[in-house]
Amino acid sequence: MVSVSDIKANVSDEMKIFEEKFKDSMKSEVALLDKITHYIIKRKGKQMRPMFVFLTAKSIHNKVEEETYIAASLIELLHTATLVHDDVVDDANERRGFFSVNALWKNKIAVLVGDYLLSQGLLLSVNNNQHKLLQIVSNAVKEMSEGELLQIEKARKLDITKEVYFEIIRQKTASLISSCCAAGAASVTDDSETIETYKRFGELVGIAFQIKDDIFDYGSSEKIGKPTGNDIRERKMTLPLIHALQTASKEVKHELINIVKNHNEEPKKIKKAIQLVIDSGGVQYAQEEMLKIKDQALELIKDFPENDAKKALIGLVEYTVYREK
Repeated sequence: MVSVSDIKANVSDEMKIFEEKFKDSMKSEVALLDKITHYIIKRKGKQMRPMFVFLTAKSIHNKVEEETYIAASLIELLHTATLVHDDVVDDANERRGFFSVNALWKNKIAVLVGDYLLSQGLLLSVNNNQHKLLQIVSNAVKEMSEGELLQIEKARKLDITKEVYFEIIRQKTASLISSCCAAGAASVTDDSETIETYKRFGELVGIAFQIKDDIFDYGSSEKIGKPTGNDIRERKMTLPLIHALQTASKEVKHELINIVKNHNEEPKKIKKAIQLVIDSGGVQYAQEEMLKIKDQALELIKDFPENDAKKALIGLVEYTVYREK
């Protein structure tokens, strides 16, 4: 499997330019705000979203345009805003091994920083007359909010069907990767069919990505680098658990529901639930579904011309489903 650094090598020049432009888009004359945005930039992750934007654009057009940098910055600004707000909502003290903004500067400041990033994204698109990009990305933010609320609404009852699960992850996770690919395409072409194809491609990749994350919760915490069983602790109904509940015997189903509802903070019980889900074929089923969805995504772009960027984009898709953390 290709590594992220190998994939990034195909857009390394673009990523360097993007990082400077992204820093500029976050600048403020308010010293406190500038300090916080510098902290946010310093703790950046794998930067898969801008990679999806640049690789999509280059796979279609062989190069990126100024609009592509605007698309990548816009997505990263709006996404970062949602993460800052999410940490406040979840009362989370850490993100990617660093203290969260709210842990260091308290909730009020974190919410205001999120609002600032959101407004900078809006201004970036409006000031550059990029209304099409703004529409694509704003729609993703809307879907992400709806997905979160749908999950909260359904989590109260442990009766989420596979159809509802797929709708939640389509909105919560896939809509963002979908907007990366659609915005990357829209930055280099006006062809609505191409933009729509890449939008659907990104959506399928995003769904596969989330299923992979859900599978991690039933793996080894040493290998993954974070605790397993978190979804059970949080009473999250993910594909491995949903499938187990639909196919297991009455006794196993009853035991699983009892653990998730009443014993979701007991390590021994969580470990038992994980094993019951694995034994019921829930993880294997999720794995098979994820690979099917990945293949559907790659099928969508198979007729586009071959180039290095397309190969790297396919590598990025393979990485999302075969990664180990």
